[in-house]
Amino acid sequence: MLRYIIRRILLFIPTLIAISLLAFIISVNAPGDPVERMVGGGQSGGEVSSASANLSEQKKLWRKKLGLDLPLFYFSIGSLAAPDTLYKIYDKNEREALARLIDRYGNWKEIQDYYQSLLLLDHFNQKISVGENLYAEYSESEVNQAMNTVGFEAVALRSVYRDNMVMARIQTLKEIYARYSFLSEGGKILDEISNKYGAIKENARIWKNYIPVINFYGNNQYHRWVFGDAHGFTKGIIRGDFGISYITKQPVSEKIGERIFWSLLLTLVSVFFAYLVSIPLGIKAAVKKDSMFDRISGLIVFILYSMPSFWVAVLLLMIFANPSNFADHVAWLPASGVKPASGYPDGAGIIEKLGISLPYLVLPVICYTYSSFAFLSRTMRVSMLEVIGLDYIRTARAKGLLESQVIYKHGLKNALLPVITVSANIFPAVIGGSVIIESIFTIPGMGNEIVTAIYNKDYPMIIAVFTLTGMFTIIGFLIADILYAIANPRISFSKK
Repeated sequence: MLRYIIRRILLFIPTLIAISLLAFIISVNAPGDPVERMVGGGQSGGEVSSASANLSEQKKLWRKKLGLDLPLFYFSIGSLAAPDTLYKIYDKNEREALARLIDRYGNWKEIQDYYQSLLLLDHFNQKISVGENLYAEYSESEVNQAMNTVGFEAVALRSVYRDNMVMARIQTLKEIYARYSFLSEGGKILDEISNKYGAIKENARIWKNYIPVINFYGNNQYHRWVFGDAHGFTKGIIRGDFGISYITKQPVSEKIGERIFWSLLLTLVSVFFAYLVSIPLGIKAAVKKDSMFDRISGLIVFILYSMPSFWVAVLLLMIFANPSNFADHVAWLPASGVKPASGYPDGAGIIEKLGISLPYLVLPVICYTYSSFAFLSRTMRVSMLEVIGLDYIRTARAKGLLESQVIYKHGLKNALLPVITVSANIFPAVIGGSVIIESIFTIPGMGNEIVTAIYNKDYPMIIAVFTLTGMFTIIGFLIADILYAIANPRISFSKK
């Protein structure tokens, strides 16, 4: 058995690598720019505020923290026309514009010269000094409008690649630089930009795009995402670090750690009660097949199964958590949350905290549990019916064994196998939580957190949940295999 467990764990390694790769691919192709989300609250690269030196430095810092200044993977397949350092351009819009120019003209040297002249223009705009003497010639509003316009147009020029749009931006800037004397020096830089853009078109090398080149990188975003980096910005998912939330700028692992406890507690408690009720119910229904008990119990559990959880939750709240004075309503249990509004007493231990939270969990556990009765009890019933019809059960009865011994000692172990298979889904359910129930009862669990992450496009949290769900699914299958051997010793995973 031990050899089998070790072998299965080793086989899980390629699966985990595939899960991490898929999660990484989804994360890097998620819509939007993470740097803009972290710095500018979703501003695009062409907005005026992004032209400031301070904002540019913040973008560079966050790009380094997020590992976006590294190549994507251990290798890349490019072309002879494209450089292997294009990933170092920190602005996503500018990087895409340069890539489009390379695809169209294939001459990186001329494109690089053109891009350097654009940066020089941006540097000129940032260094313009606005003194009081300007206000004697131009009004303050006119100066501010001119500065904002050239700043916007210069930044936007770095993000366009179509010929008509580039020429339109250049013409707009020429008119503004010619209109204001304090911007006249920028006109010379703009002439240089126009000449270098013309050189791109004149010296096109499109054929270079058709010659493939393989580039290798030791340090890259995927390696950093899995194993962490030397700067301490991340420890990697292998150490439980899933990056930083775009919304709160806090580590995702901390947010999951805060939320997963309640989802784990509710899931485990509900599974315990579901199995505690369903297994004996299914066994008795199988033993008393087609009896009144079998029919009534089946009817009851299927009625429970057909009732929507949100409807039952609201009904339970109205009956057992309603502070009204009506005779049919009682305020026995709290309506929401997992603890009093004042929190736990200072110095309270884990047992005392659970005792305080117990009344808050009664109604959610009921809503978590009742719908499982039908599926589990019917699964147990069908499995037991198959087992008790086998030859070895008839032999045990022929030997004169008590019916309880025949059912619970000889039949139950084999009948448990389908129920054990179902139990493998418990672990991924812990990560997902229950969105509806947690929302109705205001439980700070993973269900609410996932909904919030999706609504706010918090991709690091979404990817973390996706990765953990895959990992927990693998763990669930391994534990189910171990339980097979425990339930039925005749099941052996070792080779003979």
